[in-house]
Amino acid sequence: MKTLAMMVPGEQRIIQQLKPSPITVKLMEMGLLPGKSVRFNFKAPFGDPISVQVAGYQLSLRLDEAKLVEVV
Repeated sequence: MKTLAMMVPGEQRIIQQLKPSPITVKLMEMGLLPGKSVRFNFKAPFGDPISVQVAGYQLSLRLDEAKLVEVV
């Protein structure tokens, strides 16, 4: 399954589900909900964090957080 961390800049996908984790609820509160469209904007110079656009705003995530978001 492809995760948000595997996407490349400019790619747009749909969130399928979030893997169980202590921060899953926090990610959902930030707008990462199943069925939402997410666009990968860019990676920081050393690859972490990343920037994505979801629900009309930009969100920065660490790679370990982005690996919890499965996309299709």
